[in-house]
Amino acid sequence: MTPHVEIARLLESLGWAIGLVLVIEGLLPFVSPAKWRLYMSEILKLGDRQIRAFALLAIALGLVLITALG
Repeated sequence: MTPHVEIARLLESLGWAIGLVLVIEGLLPFVSPAKWRLYMSEILKLGDRQIRAFALLAIALGLVLITALG
């Protein structure tokens, strides 16, 4: 496989991944804007440490999923 083909496949996969994230992220505000607003107001109450812990967990789970599928 040539480097150009590999780069094209990588960009296509990246496009799919970003597109899927946008679809998933948009579902709750589309279906229930009031509930989404409530969740966002609760997130604003969290401290930096809690947000970082949740972000680290999300990153770890994402990496495990990527590794398992790859």
